Amino acid sequence: MIFLKLIVTNLRRHRIRSFISVAGIAFSVAAMLTVVTILQGAIGMFSGILSSNSEIIVFERNVSDLFFSNVPAAAVEEIAGWPMVDHADPVLFGIVSSADHPIITCFGVTAADARIRKATWLVGDRLTFAQHADDVVLGERAAEFLGARLDDHVPIGHGVFHVIGILRTANGFEDGGVFMPLASAQSFFHKEGTSSVITIKLRNKDDAVPFKNMVKAKFANLIGLEDAEFARSYSQFRILKATAWAVGGCGLLLGGLGVANTMIMSVFTRIREIAILRVNGFSHLQIAAMIFGESAVVSLLGAVLGLVTGTCFLFALKLVPALHGYVDVTIQPVVMLIVILLALLTGVAGALYPAAYAMRIRAVEALRFE
Repeated sequence: MIFLKLIVTNLRRHRIRSFISVAGIAFSVAAMLTVVTILQGAIGMFSGILSSNSEIIVFERNVSDLFFSNVPAAAVEEIAGWPMVDHADPVLFGIVSSADHPIITCFGVTAADARIRKATWLVGDRLTFAQHADDVVLGERAAEFLGARLDDHVPIGHGVFHVIGILRTANGFEDGGVFMPLASAQSFFHKEGTSSVITIKLRNKDDAVPFKNMVKAKFANLIGLEDAEFARSYSQFRILKATAWAVGGCGLLLGGLGVANTMIMSVFTRIREIAILRVNGFSHLQIAAMIFGESAVVSLLGAVLGLVTGTCFLFALKLVPALHGYVDVTIQPVVMLIVILLALLTGVAGALYPAAYAMRIRAVEALRFE
Protein backbone atom coordinates (compact mmCIF):
# COMPACT_ATOMS: atom_id res chain seq x y z
CA MET A 1 0.00 0.00 0.00
CA ILE A 2 2.88 2.37 0.84
CA PHE A 3 4.26 1.88 -2.68
CA LEU A 4 0.95 2.84 -4.29
CA LYS A 5 0.69 6.00 -2.16
CA LEU A 6 4.25 6.99 -3.01
CA ILE A 7 3.68 6.35 -6.71
CA VAL A 8 0.47 8.39 -6.84
CA THR A 9 2.00 11.18 -4.74
CA ASN A 10 5.10 11.43 -6.92
CA LEU A 11 3.08 11.54 -10.13
CA ARG A 12 0.72 14.18 -8.73
CA ARG A 13 3.63 16.37 -7.59
CA HIS A 14 4.75 16.67 -11.21
CA ARG A 15 1.40 16.84 -12.97
CA ILE A 16 2.56 18.54 -16.16
CA ARG A 17 5.49 16.18 -16.63
CA SER A 18 3.30 13.14 -15.92
CA PHE A 19 0.58 14.41 -18.27
CA ILE A 20 3.07 14.88 -21.10
CA SER A 21 4.34 11.31 -20.64
CA VAL A 22 0.80 9.91 -20.56
CA ALA A 23 -0.08 11.93 -23.67
CA GLY A 24 3.02 10.65 -25.46
CA ILE A 25 2.13 7.02 -24.78
CA ALA A 26 -1.54 7.69 -25.65
CA PHE A 27 -0.64 9.27 -28.97
CA SER A 28 1.71 6.39 -29.81
CA VAL A 29 -0.91 3.77 -28.91
CA ALA A 30 -3.64 5.58 -30.87
CA ALA A 31 -1.38 5.87 -33.92
CA MET A 32 -0.37 2.21 -33.73
CA LEU A 33 -3.96 1.02 -33.29
CA THR A 34 -5.18 3.19 -36.17
CA VAL A 35 -2.46 2.21 -38.63
CA VAL A 36 -2.62 -1.51 -37.84
CA THR A 37 -6.43 -1.63 -37.92
CA ILE A 38 -6.74 0.31 -41.19
CA LEU A 39 -4.10 -1.78 -42.98
CA GLN A 40 -5.53 -5.04 -41.67
CA GLY A 41 -8.96 -3.86 -42.77
CA ALA A 42 -7.58 -3.11 -46.23
CA ILE A 43 -6.06 -6.59 -46.37
CA GLY A 44 -9.38 -8.06 -45.27
CA MET A 45 -11.26 -6.17 -47.98
CA PHE A 46 -8.84 -7.26 -50.68
CA SER A 47 -9.07 -10.83 -49.40
CA GLY A 48 -12.85 -10.46 -49.61
CA ILE A 49 -12.58 -9.59 -53.28
CA LEU A 50 -10.69 -12.81 -53.92
CA SER A 51 -12.80 -15.07 -51.72
CA SER A 52 -16.20 -13.94 -52.97
CA ASN A 53 -18.31 -17.12 -52.77
CA SER A 54 -15.23 -19.31 -53.12
CA GLU A 55 -12.75 -21.32 -51.06
CA ILE A 56 -9.69 -21.55 -53.31
CA ILE A 57 -7.79 -19.11 -55.51
CA VAL A 58 -5.84 -20.33 -58.52
CA PHE A 59 -3.22 -17.97 -59.96
CA GLU A 60 0.15 -17.94 -61.69
CA ARG A 61 2.99 -19.29 -59.61
CA ASN A 62 5.84 -17.00 -58.49
CA VAL A 63 4.24 -13.64 -59.35
CA SER A 64 4.85 -10.65 -57.09
CA ASP A 65 1.37 -9.20 -57.62
CA LEU A 66 -1.92 -10.65 -58.85
CA PHE A 67 -2.15 -7.86 -61.44
CA PHE A 68 0.73 -9.62 -63.22
CA SER A 69 -0.78 -13.11 -62.97
CA ASN A 70 -1.87 -14.80 -66.19
CA VAL A 71 -4.15 -17.84 -66.10
CA PRO A 72 -4.95 -19.21 -69.58
CA ALA A 73 -8.58 -19.68 -70.61
CA ALA A 74 -7.86 -23.36 -71.36
CA ALA A 75 -7.00 -23.91 -67.69
CA VAL A 76 -10.26 -22.21 -66.64
CA GLU A 77 -12.29 -24.48 -68.89
CA GLU A 78 -10.52 -27.64 -67.75
CA ILE A 79 -10.75 -26.82 -64.03
CA ALA A 80 -14.41 -25.85 -64.34
CA GLY A 81 -15.10 -29.34 -65.70
CA TRP A 82 -13.58 -31.24 -62.77
CA PRO A 83 -16.22 -33.20 -60.83
CA MET A 84 -15.23 -31.71 -57.45
CA VAL A 85 -15.70 -28.13 -58.70
CA ASP A 86 -19.07 -26.45 -58.24
CA HIS A 87 -18.07 -23.40 -60.24
CA ALA A 88 -14.89 -21.66 -61.38
CA ASP A 89 -15.01 -17.91 -61.99
CA PRO A 90 -12.17 -16.25 -63.93
CA VAL A 91 -11.41 -12.68 -62.84
CA LEU A 92 -9.10 -10.17 -64.51
CA PHE A 93 -7.75 -7.34 -62.37
CA GLY A 94 -6.59 -4.08 -63.87
CA ILE A 95 -6.05 -0.42 -63.16
CA VAL A 96 -7.95 2.09 -65.30
CA SER A 97 -8.10 5.86 -65.21
CA SER A 98 -10.40 8.74 -66.05
CA ALA A 99 -10.24 12.51 -65.86
CA ASP A 100 -9.19 13.60 -62.34
CA HIS A 101 -9.13 9.97 -61.17
CA PRO A 102 -5.85 8.31 -62.19
CA ILE A 103 -6.43 5.03 -60.35
CA ILE A 104 -9.65 3.03 -60.58
CA THR A 105 -9.74 -0.71 -60.00
CA CYS A 106 -11.26 -2.70 -62.85
CA PHE A 107 -12.75 -6.17 -62.57
CA GLY A 108 -13.14 -8.24 -65.71
CA VAL A 109 -15.80 -10.81 -64.82
CA THR A 110 -18.44 -13.05 -66.34
CA ALA A 111 -22.17 -12.57 -65.86
CA ALA A 112 -22.23 -15.57 -63.51
CA ASP A 113 -19.64 -14.11 -61.14
CA ALA A 114 -20.72 -13.78 -57.50
CA ARG A 115 -19.65 -10.13 -57.45
CA ILE A 116 -22.35 -9.36 -59.99
CA ARG A 117 -24.96 -11.78 -58.68
CA LYS A 118 -24.75 -10.91 -54.98
CA ALA A 119 -24.37 -7.14 -55.22
CA THR A 120 -27.33 -4.82 -54.70
CA TRP A 121 -28.27 -3.40 -58.09
CA LEU A 122 -29.35 0.21 -57.57
CA VAL A 123 -30.18 0.70 -61.24
CA GLY A 124 -29.94 -1.57 -64.23
CA ASP A 125 -30.51 -5.29 -64.70
CA ARG A 126 -27.94 -8.03 -64.10
CA LEU A 127 -29.30 -10.00 -67.06
CA THR A 128 -28.05 -7.32 -69.45
CA PHE A 129 -24.43 -7.63 -68.30
CA ALA A 130 -21.85 -8.64 -70.93
CA GLN A 131 -24.26 -8.33 -73.87
CA HIS A 132 -22.14 -5.65 -75.54
CA ALA A 133 -18.38 -5.13 -75.52
CA ASP A 134 -18.58 -1.49 -74.42
CA ASP A 135 -20.95 -2.11 -71.49
CA VAL A 136 -19.73 -1.52 -67.94
CA VAL A 137 -21.27 -1.62 -64.48
CA LEU A 138 -20.05 0.86 -61.89
CA GLY A 139 -19.82 0.52 -58.15
CA GLU A 140 -21.85 3.15 -56.28
CA ARG A 141 -18.74 5.08 -55.21
CA ALA A 142 -17.28 4.93 -58.73
CA ALA A 143 -20.51 6.27 -60.20
CA GLU A 144 -20.44 9.09 -57.66
CA PHE A 145 -16.92 10.34 -58.34
CA LEU A 146 -17.29 9.81 -62.09
CA GLY A 147 -20.60 11.68 -62.06
CA ALA A 148 -22.18 8.87 -64.07
CA ARG A 149 -25.76 7.65 -64.28
CA LEU A 150 -27.55 4.83 -66.05
CA ASP A 151 -27.12 4.93 -69.86
CA ASP A 152 -24.34 7.53 -69.65
CA HIS A 153 -21.19 7.12 -71.71
CA VAL A 154 -18.08 7.63 -69.59
CA PRO A 155 -14.46 7.98 -70.74
CA ILE A 156 -12.25 5.40 -69.03
CA GLY A 157 -8.64 5.11 -70.07
CA HIS A 158 -8.43 5.15 -73.85
CA GLY A 159 -12.07 4.12 -74.37
CA VAL A 160 -15.64 5.28 -73.84
CA PHE A 161 -18.04 2.87 -72.15
CA HIS A 162 -21.79 2.61 -71.77
CA VAL A 163 -23.05 2.43 -68.18
CA ILE A 164 -25.70 -0.29 -67.98
CA GLY A 165 -25.91 -0.53 -64.21
CA ILE A 166 -24.82 0.79 -60.83
CA LEU A 167 -24.44 -1.55 -57.90
CA ARG A 168 -23.64 -1.34 -54.22
CA THR A 169 -21.23 -3.68 -52.46
CA ALA A 170 -19.98 -3.88 -48.90
CA ASN A 171 -16.38 -3.95 -50.13
CA GLY A 172 -14.86 -0.52 -50.64
CA PHE A 173 -12.55 -1.62 -53.46
CA GLU A 174 -15.44 -3.13 -55.39
CA ASP A 175 -17.78 -0.23 -54.61
CA GLY A 176 -15.24 2.16 -56.11
CA GLY A 177 -14.50 -0.07 -59.10
CA VAL A 178 -15.58 -0.71 -62.66
CA PHE A 179 -16.97 -4.09 -63.75
CA MET A 180 -16.31 -5.01 -67.37
CA PRO A 181 -17.26 -8.14 -69.27
CA LEU A 182 -14.27 -10.46 -69.11
CA ALA A 183 -13.69 -10.43 -72.88
CA SER A 184 -13.80 -6.62 -72.96
CA ALA A 185 -11.32 -6.37 -70.07
CA GLN A 186 -8.98 -8.82 -71.80
CA SER A 187 -9.00 -6.67 -74.92
CA PHE A 188 -8.71 -3.42 -72.95
CA PHE A 189 -5.64 -4.60 -71.02
CA HIS A 190 -4.18 -6.55 -73.96
CA LYS A 191 -4.40 -9.84 -72.08
CA GLU A 192 -6.50 -11.81 -74.58
CA GLY A 193 -7.27 -15.35 -73.50
CA THR A 194 -6.13 -14.95 -69.90
CA SER A 195 -7.42 -13.92 -66.49
CA SER A 196 -5.62 -12.92 -63.31
CA VAL A 197 -7.11 -15.57 -61.05
CA ILE A 198 -9.75 -18.25 -60.89
CA THR A 199 -11.93 -18.29 -57.79
CA ILE A 200 -13.05 -21.83 -57.04
CA LYS A 201 -16.17 -23.02 -55.24
CA LEU A 202 -15.94 -26.73 -54.39
CA ARG A 203 -18.88 -29.09 -54.04
CA ASN A 204 -17.27 -30.43 -50.87
CA LYS A 205 -14.80 -28.40 -48.82
CA ASP A 206 -13.00 -31.61 -47.86
CA ASP A 207 -11.77 -31.82 -51.45
CA ALA A 208 -9.53 -28.77 -51.02
CA VAL A 209 -6.29 -30.74 -50.67
CA PRO A 210 -6.99 -33.12 -53.60
CA PHE A 211 -7.95 -30.11 -55.72
CA LYS A 212 -4.71 -28.26 -54.96
CA ASN A 213 -2.72 -31.41 -55.73
CA MET A 214 -4.51 -31.77 -59.08
CA VAL A 215 -3.71 -28.15 -59.98
CA LYS A 216 -0.06 -28.76 -59.12
CA ALA A 217 0.06 -31.95 -61.19
CA LYS A 218 -1.82 -30.62 -64.23
CA PHE A 219 -0.46 -27.06 -64.46
CA ALA A 220 3.20 -26.51 -63.64
CA ASN A 221 2.91 -22.70 -63.75
CA LEU A 222 -0.23 -22.42 -61.60
CA ILE A 223 -0.86 -22.76 -57.88
CA GLY A 224 -4.04 -23.17 -55.86
CA LEU A 225 -4.32 -21.81 -52.32
CA GLU A 226 -7.16 -21.74 -49.86
CA ASP A 227 -8.28 -18.26 -48.85
CA ALA A 228 -6.59 -18.39 -45.43
CA GLU A 229 -3.37 -19.75 -46.98
CA PHE A 230 -3.32 -16.96 -49.53
CA ALA A 231 -3.85 -14.26 -46.89
CA ARG A 232 -0.89 -15.64 -44.91
CA SER A 233 1.50 -16.13 -47.81
CA TYR A 234 0.79 -13.28 -50.23
CA SER A 235 3.87 -11.05 -50.23
CA GLN A 236 1.95 -7.78 -50.51
CA PHE A 237 -0.11 -8.64 -47.42
CA ARG A 238 3.04 -9.50 -45.47
CA ILE A 239 4.61 -6.18 -46.48
CA LEU A 240 1.53 -4.24 -45.37
CA LYS A 241 1.39 -6.03 -42.03
CA ALA A 242 5.11 -5.52 -41.40
CA THR A 243 4.79 -1.85 -42.32
CA ALA A 244 1.86 -1.36 -39.95
CA TRP A 245 3.66 -2.88 -36.98
CA ALA A 246 6.92 -1.11 -37.83
CA VAL A 247 5.23 2.30 -37.95
CA GLY A 248 3.36 1.58 -34.73
CA GLY A 249 6.54 0.31 -33.08
CA CYS A 250 8.38 3.51 -33.95
CA GLY A 251 5.56 5.51 -32.38
CA LEU A 252 5.75 3.47 -29.19
CA LEU A 253 9.53 3.85 -29.14
CA LEU A 254 9.13 7.64 -29.15
CA GLY A 255 6.57 7.34 -26.37
CA GLY A 256 8.98 5.15 -24.41
CA LEU A 257 11.72 7.76 -24.76
CA GLY A 258 9.31 10.30 -23.30
CA VAL A 259 8.66 8.04 -20.32
CA ALA A 260 12.41 7.48 -19.85
CA ASN A 261 13.02 11.23 -19.87
CA THR A 262 10.26 11.76 -17.31
CA MET A 263 11.59 9.06 -15.01
CA ILE A 264 15.18 10.33 -15.26
CA MET A 265 14.11 13.85 -14.39
CA SER A 266 11.97 12.49 -11.56
CA VAL A 267 14.93 10.61 -10.06
CA PHE A 268 17.33 13.56 -10.41
CA THR A 269 14.92 15.93 -8.64
CA ARG A 270 14.26 13.46 -5.81
CA ILE A 271 17.77 12.33 -4.88
CA ARG A 272 17.48 13.60 -1.29
CA GLU A 273 14.01 12.05 -1.04
CA ILE A 274 15.32 8.66 -2.18
CA ALA A 275 18.16 8.98 0.33
CA ILE A 276 15.68 9.53 3.16
CA LEU A 277 13.73 6.45 2.05
CA ARG A 278 17.00 4.47 2.11
CA VAL A 279 17.79 5.71 5.65
CA ASN A 280 14.29 4.66 6.72
CA GLY A 281 14.87 1.08 5.61
CA PHE A 282 13.91 0.97 1.92
CA SER A 283 16.01 -1.57 0.06
CA HIS A 284 17.49 -1.13 -3.42
CA LEU A 285 14.76 -3.35 -4.88
CA GLN A 286 12.02 -1.33 -3.19
CA ILE A 287 13.41 1.90 -4.64
CA ALA A 288 13.53 0.29 -8.09
CA ALA A 289 10.01 -1.05 -7.65
CA MET A 290 8.77 2.47 -6.91
CA ILE A 291 10.34 3.83 -10.12
CA PHE A 292 9.00 0.93 -12.20
CA GLY A 293 5.58 1.39 -10.60
CA GLU A 294 5.44 5.05 -11.61
CA SER A 295 6.42 4.14 -15.15
CA ALA A 296 3.85 1.34 -15.29
CA VAL A 297 1.05 3.65 -14.13
CA VAL A 298 1.99 6.26 -16.75
CA SER A 299 2.12 3.58 -19.47
CA LEU A 300 -1.18 1.99 -18.45
CA LEU A 301 -3.01 5.32 -18.35
CA GLY A 302 -1.50 6.23 -21.70
CA ALA A 303 -2.48 2.87 -23.20
CA VAL A 304 -6.11 3.17 -22.06
CA LEU A 305 -6.36 6.77 -23.27
CA GLY A 306 -4.74 5.78 -26.55
CA LEU A 307 -7.15 2.90 -27.13
CA VAL A 308 -10.13 5.19 -26.54
CA THR A 309 -8.69 7.91 -28.78
CA GLY A 310 -7.73 5.49 -31.55
CA THR A 311 -11.15 3.80 -31.51
CA CYS A 312 -12.97 7.14 -31.69
CA PHE A 313 -10.75 8.24 -34.57
CA LEU A 314 -11.43 5.04 -36.50
CA PHE A 315 -15.19 5.40 -36.11
CA ALA A 316 -14.91 9.05 -37.16
CA LEU A 317 -13.08 7.97 -40.33
CA LYS A 318 -15.85 5.52 -41.13
CA LEU A 319 -18.40 8.35 -41.01
CA VAL A 320 -16.54 10.33 -43.69
CA PRO A 321 -18.62 9.86 -46.90
CA ALA A 322 -15.54 9.76 -49.14
CA LEU A 323 -14.18 6.79 -47.17
CA HIS A 324 -17.40 4.79 -47.14
CA GLY A 325 -16.59 1.11 -47.56
CA TYR A 326 -12.85 1.68 -47.45
CA VAL A 327 -12.31 1.77 -43.67
CA ASP A 328 -12.94 -1.32 -41.58
CA VAL A 329 -13.14 -0.39 -37.88
CA THR A 330 -13.30 -3.95 -36.63
CA ILE A 331 -10.65 -3.90 -33.91
CA GLN A 332 -9.40 -7.36 -33.16
CA PRO A 333 -9.04 -8.17 -29.42
CA VAL A 334 -5.62 -9.67 -30.13
CA VAL A 335 -4.45 -6.36 -31.60
CA MET A 336 -5.71 -4.46 -28.55
CA LEU A 337 -3.95 -6.88 -26.20
CA ILE A 338 -0.68 -6.66 -28.13
CA VAL A 339 -0.84 -2.85 -28.16
CA ILE A 340 -1.42 -2.70 -24.39
CA LEU A 341 1.41 -5.15 -23.69
CA LEU A 342 3.79 -3.26 -25.97
CA ALA A 343 2.89 0.02 -24.26
CA LEU A 344 3.59 -1.49 -20.83
CA LEU A 345 6.85 -3.05 -21.99
CA THR A 346 7.88 0.28 -23.50
CA GLY A 347 7.17 2.05 -20.23
CA VAL A 348 9.09 -0.54 -18.22
CA ALA A 349 12.03 -0.36 -20.62
CA GLY A 350 12.01 3.42 -20.25
CA ALA A 351 12.37 3.04 -16.48
CA LEU A 352 15.36 0.69 -16.59
CA TYR A 353 18.08 3.32 -16.48
CA PRO A 354 16.32 5.61 -13.97
CA ALA A 355 15.71 2.64 -11.68
CA ALA A 356 19.31 1.48 -11.95
CA TYR A 357 20.53 5.01 -11.20
CA ALA A 358 18.22 5.30 -8.18
CA MET A 359 19.51 1.97 -6.82
CA ARG A 360 23.10 3.29 -6.93
CA ILE A 361 22.33 6.36 -4.80
CA ARG A 362 24.24 6.24 -1.49
CA ALA A 363 22.22 7.69 1.36
CA VAL A 364 25.06 9.57 3.11
CA GLU A 365 26.28 11.30 -0.05
CA ALA A 366 22.76 11.99 -1.29
CA LEU A 367 21.79 13.80 1.91
CA ARG A 368 24.55 16.33 1.12
CA PHE A 369 23.25 16.69 -2.46
CA GLU A 370 22.16 20.22 -3.44
